[in-house]
Amino acid sequence: MSFTSDEKPIGYFLVRTTRVVKLAFHHAFNQLGIDLTPEQWVILEQLFHTNDLSQKDLADDSFKNAPTISRIIDVLCKKGWTERIKGTKDKRVIHVHLTDEGREIVKRVIDRVEYIRAKGWDNLSKSDYKTLLRILNQIFDNYNIDDHE
Repeated sequence: MSFTSDEKPIGYFLVRTTRVVKLAFHHAFNQLGIDLTPEQWVILEQLFHTNDLSQKDLADDSFKNAPTISRIIDVLCKKGWTERIKGTKDKRVIHVHLTDEGREIVKRVIDRVEYIRAKGWDNLSKSDYKTLLRILNQIFDNYNIDDHE
């Protein structure tokens, strides 16, 4: 069955757009000679802006499940960009800390990341941005698992 562009489900456009954005990030990181994935970047950026987050907070903020976030952090720790630290008050809580090397990686890529983000908004207005954000937030709310039984 073939669909015309205006008949395709919204998921098609979301997946297509997500894919091309991820490819842009992969290409940029490769050009910089940095072994980094977009998923790893999300965690590094979170830690850069709010260091020393729990694994649970990182998972919640990035919409990843616990096993996925754990694997990403494992890789980032092996690269020397993050480290796990047991909580001082509750030893069961594991915090993730950005190392000096991790901070340097973020500083090396942040300008390119900002360029890629801005590129996505070429030929679009602030009104377009607000409209898209409103629509995406509404779709998110419509599917929010916490609201459904």
